Amino acid sequence: MNTSGDSREFEGDAGAPLPDFSAARDIQLTTVAPALGVPTSRQPEYLDYDQKGRGVIVTMFANAGACYLMGIAGGGLYGAGKGVKETPSPKFKVKLNSVLNQSGRYGSLYGNMFGSAAVLYSLYQGACDHFEVEEKTGLEIATPFISASLTGATLYSRKGYRAMLGGAAVGGGAVAASFAIYQVVGIPYGSLGLLFL
Repeated sequence: MNTSGDSREFEGDAGAPLPDFSAARDIQLTTVAPALGVPTSRQPEYLDYDQKGRGVIVTMFANAGACYLMGIAGGGLYGAGKGVKETPSPKFKVKLNSVLNQSGRYGSLYGNMFGSAAVLYSLYQGACDHFEVEEKTGLEIATPFISASLTGATLYSRKGYRAMLGGAAVGGGAVAASFAIYQVVGIPYGSLGLLFL
């Protein structure tokens, strides 16, 4: 009886012999020490773990995606209502066309606005985390307040200084209002995990 690649013959049908373990003497038991209980003098190696949570890019994608979807849904509903009100004809096909046109127009507009605002907010938040603003100021609201204010100022930067200050006030005010609501209700601030909510 011949096995593939082996020229030895075996008696009866006992099958192939046990494999050759002669190379096992080259195994260092200290490399598999935890499995065999052999003590070793080396300290274990651990993977680096980010204690602060998600990274800037992961947070940015999560915030931008969620805000984009909310903008599309809200803008689409607004556009659908506007399309029903401003239909030029009572015919069903014309009404449907008007609703779809307005939903597409406002859905994409608000989706893009909310998504780009979320990207800016996430980048400013990452910069504040990098410079450890909360630890240096001792205020829990410092990072979201600064991030939202800078986002509002950046979004309105093309319209002049007054508009920039107004955008910063709206962003900072939204954070302050959400912080006050969280304090009154008794929910930990930022527990929703989306932007400053």
